Amino acid sequence: MSVLVNKDSKIIVQGFTGSEGTFHAGQMIDYGTNIVGGVTPGKGGQEHLGKPVFNTVDEAVQKAGADTTIIFVPPAFAADAIMEAAEAGIKVIICITEGIPTADMVKVKAYIDTKDCTLIGPNCPGVITPEEAKVGIMPGFIFKKGKVGIVSKSGTLTYEAADQVVKQGFGITTAIGIGGDPIIGTTTKEAVELLMNDDETEAIVMIGEIGGNLEAEAARWIKADGNRKPVVGFIAGQTAPAGRTMGHAGAIVGGADDTAQAKMKILAENGVHVVESPAKIGEMVAKVLA
Repeated sequence: MSVLVNKDSKIIVQGFTGSEGTFHAGQMIDYGTNIVGGVTPGKGGQEHLGKPVFNTVDEAVQKAGADTTIIFVPPAFAADAIMEAAEAGIKVIICITEGIPTADMVKVKAYIDTKDCTLIGPNCPGVITPEEAKVGIMPGFIFKKGKVGIVSKSGTLTYEAADQVVKQGFGITTAIGIGGDPIIGTTTKEAVELLMNDDETEAIVMIGEIGGNLEAEAARWIKADGNRKPVVGFIAGQTAPAGRTMGHAGAIVGGADDTAQAKMKILAENGVHVVESPAKIGEMVAKVLA
């Protein structure tokens, strides 16, 4: 069993014929991901990268049986792209786009809460189930199949953690990059819960950062759930000054609980195995699985 995406997922690319969509769709196809087509309004009926192009997501669902989408649509139009996918009945929506206005995401969040779908992102690296489906922009060669799940706000730290886990002799079940914007579809807790309920996942790496309360919420849920599987946690931004946005739009220290130190304390209190440095993630995973 895998989480969110697997070899049977029927995936489309919104923004298929643009430069970003073309480059990453090509990489995903090379990885062996089951891309069944793409959507670019006005270019329906054409072929691109050997796959059909559709005018709308609805058409892609009707004609290609699409159930998953990855969005490479410019920020001004990305919110509409997400809602179009939800309206068409797509079950897993992965939005890579960075810079979507927060006001747009408020509307998107309210809209998708009424639909039976899962939104990952925006401003995220995507989701990968190694050797089955890469639905994102991550370097596929780093990820090997195994038994550790990853949930991360940071793209680069997702790759770093995966590399260390693989080098320790454990592979990855599914890595979920949830994104670092103030408003995202799937929270840290929801992503951890997916992996906690996955039979093949034996341990979870949870990478957070300053700002917001997603990690604290996840840690409290992990404890309430009975600490069923070991969770290794790391919080980025330990040297960030208060009141300044760091890297991600959502990474801003508002109050005392938003700091890396406060979050690490909450994680530890709830049974998460916290590491002080990202260089120690792999070692800690090996320790908790020993």
